[in-house]
Amino acid sequence: MLAAFLALALAAVPARADAVFTRKVVEAAEGQTKERVVYDGRYIKLAYPGGDVPAGLGVCTDVVIRAFRKAGVDLQVAVHQDMSANFSAYPKKWGRRSPDRNIDHRRVPNLMTFFRREGASLPLSMRAEDYAAGDLVTWDLGGGLTHIGIVVAGDGGRPLIVHNIGRGPQREDVLFSWTITGHYRWKPRPVSPSRRAPA
Repeated sequence: MLAAFLALALAAVPARADAVFTRKVVEAAEGQTKERVVYDGRYIKLAYPGGDVPAGLGVCTDVVIRAFRKAGVDLQVAVHQDMSANFSAYPKKWGRRSPDRNIDHRRVPNLMTFFRREGASLPLSMRAEDYAAGDLVTWDLGGGLTHIGIVVAGDGGRPLIVHNIGRGPQREDVLFSWTITGHYRWKPRPVSPSRRAPA
């Protein structure tokens, strides 16, 4: 009886940590909608770790990077470390022969690859109820353009998206406005090789 109780208690610890992480990500994402940010995706040399473009600049990926960082996760480091160890698993769209910690984490296809490799992929769906606050969604905008945003809860629980598509971070009802290419629910705990999805 005691063993069963302890097992349940221990199982609840990661769940609570996940809930705290998700809450922090959502709060940080929504907080960005109150800030003035000019859409600017130019290459900028960043500090490492903890590097960020100037606060008044950013693109769609920076919304995710900044929200995760406020929740205690540095995607610049996480992506760079995984790319350094598994560079061949990542897209080769930019002619790079090695990782670049200044820009790699700011590219949607790289984030898609990272989260897929972390086992965070969920099925693509056209049902609003399949998307939870804190989830990440990627889209194909057409013409070779990709996009990413963070799901937050709207009125009545309808999923809204915090994203930057050119007008700074916005909170909008755009989940199904473009072709969805990825749906991810990532939790900040170590991922063993056995849990990694195929590259």
